[in-house]
Amino acid sequence: MSQSPVRYAILGFGHHAVRRLLPAFAQCKDATLVGMWRRDQTAAAKNCAAYKIPHCFATREELCASPEVDAVFITSPDAMHKDDTLLALKHGKAVLCEKPLSMNTAEAEEMAEAAKAAGLLFGVGQNFRFNHSLDWMREQVAAGSIGQPQLAHAQYSYPAATAPRKWITDPTLACGGPIADVGVHCIDALRYVLGEDVVSVSTLARKDDTSGKVEAVASLQMEMTGGVYANVTASARAPYRTLVEINGSDGVLVAENGLTVDRPVQLQLRRGGELIETVTVENGDGYTRMLDSFARALRGGETFAASGEDGVKNMRALDAAYKSWQSRLREQV
Repeated sequence: MSQSPVRYAILGFGHHAVRRLLPAFAQCKDATLVGMWRRDQTAAAKNCAAYKIPHCFATREELCASPEVDAVFITSPDAMHKDDTLLALKHGKAVLCEKPLSMNTAEAEEMAEAAKAAGLLFGVGQNFRFNHSLDWMREQVAAGSIGQPQLAHAQYSYPAATAPRKWITDPTLACGGPIADVGVHCIDALRYVLGEDVVSVSTLARKDDTSGKVEAVASLQMEMTGGVYANVTASARAPYRTLVEINGSDGVLVAENGLTVDRPVQLQLRRGGELIETVTVENGDGYTRMLDSFARALRGGETFAASGEDGVKNMRALDAAYKSWQSRLREQV
């Protein structure tokens, strides 16, 4: 007899939940959305009615303490992640927390240690680990299709001026600009595809009148284990684009729009300038795969691919990136 779906509640319900998570939950087999909380209670009541969410919790504490909730998905601004996570763990709830995991490594380590001490599942919402495009690239690297990886590049650009999250330029709420917002996706994608970790980072970045105290455009040069040199480029001032490339001793993997979930993604394997293989995949079920996987991990059925420990490693890379921007030196992770 199959187990009942894991019951999630979203803490910090907002645009991301409406655009990505609600459609994903609708397709889940092992997870279901039963509740939410947002600071604006009037808006929360309207959301719960519009999207038929059973429980519209009045406070964070009420959500985390509810016996109707098995797992808490934290989608609040970055600065709230630590307190929200510790509150959920205190009430015995598994936690899936949006990226970036926290404001800095120290906070992320405190969160991971609290989850470990409580014996509770703790994951980070690096949803691209559940994209078919990255799975294919990871498989090709592991199979030796391009020989020994040497160079890698991941890019994520988007026009922040049209984005609904206005808090992303507030350094009291956001870990940073595009480095922390989407650059962390690039860092994590390269770590996942290559099976390597970041050793050191050198950062170039600039602010502008709109970005305020956070960066608007950035380029990170990363030394990784396994002898890989990688670049991560992130912009909040360009049209939407994502790219993942891995150059090896015997070939190249290219995924134009490799982190895209809204349209088909073309993957290429090239050797000696010749196109060897082309594969087209759809990543539209990535969020659903993430939510179901976390639910199965909570039930003991599998290992969740985006662990809290991985989130800590990404935060260490982010801290080094921001430290390098200020020091103008290469910083160790």
